[in-house]
Amino acid sequence: MTRVYVARHPADAHLFKGILENQGIEALVRGEALFGARGEAPVTFDTLPSVWVMDDDDATRARTLADEYTQGDQASGPRPTWRCAVCREVIEGQFSECWNCGATRP
Repeated sequence: MTRVYVARHPADAHLFKGILENQGIEALVRGEALFGARGEAPVTFDTLPSVWVMDDDDATRARTLADEYTQGDQASGPRPTWRCAVCREVIEGQFSECWNCGATRP
């Protein structure tokens, strides 16, 4: 068994575990119970939830997927606001459709 990813929180660990399982890699999350002790225990890699692969032969592929996962997370920053071409409403960047008229983002 090999640790391949240290998550920021339990939901992040389970999301990445699901990505691995979708790729046919058996994985498990360890340390999520320690997450609740943050503030009383020092925050280290040992007190953050982590994802482990069951078969050591899958570790290299899983680490590659972890790198892609974290790079994608860093690349997706806040998107700029946009103006609807139909009704001219200003829309926050995370939305792909105008809330006012339903037009699609250009």
